[in-house]
Amino acid sequence: MKKLIIGLIFFTCITIIYSCNGSSTSSESSSMSSDSTSVSAETMKKNTMDTTTNNVGTAMVDQNATSFAAEAATGGMMEVELGKMAQQKAKNQQVKDFGKMMEEDHSKANDNFKEIASKKNINLPTSVTDDQRKEIDNLSKKSGSDFDKAYVDMMVNDHKKDIAAFKSAQGAVSDNDIKNFIINTLPTLQKHLDAIQAIKAKM
Repeated sequence: MKKLIIGLIFFTCITIIYSCNGSSTSSESSSMSSDSTSVSAETMKKNTMDTTTNNVGTAMVDQNATSFAAEAATGGMMEVELGKMAQQKAKNQQVKDFGKMMEEDHSKANDNFKEIASKKNINLPTSVTDDQRKEIDNLSKKSGSDFDKAYVDMMVNDHKKDIAAFKSAQGAVSDNDIKNFIINTLPTLQKHLDAIQAIKAKM
């Protein structure tokens, strides 16, 4: 009888130990599966971020191109606004005609450059700088011959500076699309400078 009782106790202990080990193994397996899923999710997230970063990186340009883009954009907008003003306020017909050429040529160049900047993820300024606005406002207060002289002098100085800036950027900018824009725009700027200098010589 005693042997039977001892046997039952031994069997019960073995059953309890086996059940505990099985539960522990199942818990560990579940934990490992959860950890594996977590790692997998983190890996996928990282890969997605890396891909996004690489995609953006391929579209971005260097600081030289970004700085040039901002200056070219504001300069172009200023030339268009002043060109419109010249057509309205100038007394000399040649100055009026030059103003029309400024509006047309720089509007075309501005639109072309906006397309390039959009492809490069460059955010261009939407208005002229504060200093440029002051120049525009000061010129708007003049009229007749005084306006003609001030506008012509401004255009001579501006185009000399623009040509120098474009030539400098041509050697500093590495992006091919922006470099081609510079190369294609320089002859137009030179044409403008030659035209306004000829007008000034006759005044």
